[in-house]
Amino acid sequence: MRMRHFAARMFAATLVASLGVFALPAKAAHDQGDAAVIIEWNQLAQRHVAGPPFAQNRSFAMVHVAMADAVVAIEGRYDAFHVSMRAPGGASAEAAAAQAAHDVLVFLVPGATAASDAALATRLATISPGKRSHGVQVGQKVAAAVLAWRANDGFAAANPQPPTILASTLPGIWRPTASGPAQFSKLGDVEPFGLLTSTQFLPTPYPQLESAKYAEDFNEVKNEGRRPSSFPAGPFTANQRTALLWAGGAGTPYANVTSALRLWHNVARDVAQAESLSLVQTARLFALLTTSIHDSVQTSHTSKFAYRLWRPETAIDQAGVDNNPNTAAETGWVPLLLTPPYPSHSSNMTCIGAGAGRMLANIFNTDAKSFTVTWYASDTVTPPATTPPVVHSQAHNSFRALAQEEGDSRIWGGIHFRFEIDASLDSCSDVADYLFDNYMQSRAN
Repeated sequence: MRMRHFAARMFAATLVASLGVFALPAKAAHDQGDAAVIIEWNQLAQRHVAGPPFAQNRSFAMVHVAMADAVVAIEGRYDAFHVSMRAPGGASAEAAAAQAAHDVLVFLVPGATAASDAALATRLATISPGKRSHGVQVGQKVAAAVLAWRANDGFAAANPQPPTILASTLPGIWRPTASGPAQFSKLGDVEPFGLLTSTQFLPTPYPQLESAKYAEDFNEVKNEGRRPSSFPAGPFTANQRTALLWAGGAGTPYANVTSALRLWHNVARDVAQAESLSLVQTARLFALLTTSIHDSVQTSHTSKFAYRLWRPETAIDQAGVDNNPNTAAETGWVPLLLTPPYPSHSSNMTCIGAGAGRMLANIFNTDAKSFTVTWYASDTVTPPATTPPVVHSQAHNSFRALAQEEGDSRIWGGIHFRFEIDASLDSCSDVADYLFDNYMQSRAN
């Protein structure tokens, strides 16, 4: 059903384009601010938000929902994502966005207070006093409401220690690998940002261990994802270099490069600026993008503990007990990347790309956008505030193609099977479609 809805939207976009009309709404005459304020606070958050990816997803979504709802309270144009309120006349949407982002970010990351205070003061100094004061009030109220909403969302208990999942010696069932016991085993209990439940779009089950499909995907990861004996020096195949680039992990040639989370934020920034989106359009874009990433990764991580599939390194070592004549055990097989500390099915990294890429395609009414993806030497440094060294730059003309490469990188890294990538692309695209269809809808002013 979701695929049909998306195809219909793509057809409509093609028809509009053929008539020479840009499908996104034109910038409203009453927009009261500079869209750069959204980019500025996104980059400030990128430099300061840290911790496990699950915590980062939550923080980015909170900051951007607060900004979007603060702007919408003044500009209208779209439904609020979560906080609906009436703003006083003459309030500055720009001031509201900056204040909302400031208050949420400094609450989540106290270490960002000095930088946030300075950025807020600089931004507010450019706005006339009356508009500024009313905008600040709106931003403060929306931020407080977002923080109250997420205060008891269950995230504090998402990573119980010891974990709530036990190891198993049964064929096909997950057991700890070199990375240790399972992490964030209760992430599925956290309140999603937009979905009804974390299992609403649960990925399809993995194939039976005895099946031809399992054997085919088993042998692909076994051949493609093997770590060279001279690691980390190489030699690496082109696909393995891509896997290392996306992983950005310690001990690899691409240690600490731009992470997948920030990479998609940067893609969204570049396309939004190329399309000259207004303040309210840019705020909406980032709210939908970050909540889609959050709920997509939560979906895939929840499925890991529902299915509890073993990882490729365990599967390859234990292939003698999988009852499949087309898989051969190899004792001591090591994946290129360090296997993450939780079960396999499905893929979190793939769902970052699927949720982000599909949401951008929905927002821009087409998947076919030209953009350049750039990995920088430091994950916490973003342009244009600085000019960090470029590690890798690559042109793309499709959001889906970039998401597919991101997913494939986990096969080439030796930590996922092909069937998991396919299931993740489908289910997390559905997550993005659901959020797009149900949140921040256009409305008449």
